[in-house]
Amino acid sequence: MAVPQDRTSKRKKNTRRSHHALKAPSLVKCGNCQEAILLHRVCPKCGHFKGKEVVQVENY
Repeated sequence: MAVPQDRTSKRKKNTRRSHHALKAPSLVKCGNCQEAILLHRVCPKCGHFKGKEVVQVENY
């Protein structure tokens, strides 16, 4: 079984983990109600997707 010869330094360890940071979600405006929504999702406020109503929402 492999055993490390020397201790891994903080710099080496943190460089390896540099891509583990969280990223903010990409938001776009709904074409119908201008609400901020996630990409490629039906708008939860008005139920529109790509200019068409695909889900009926009662409170709009």
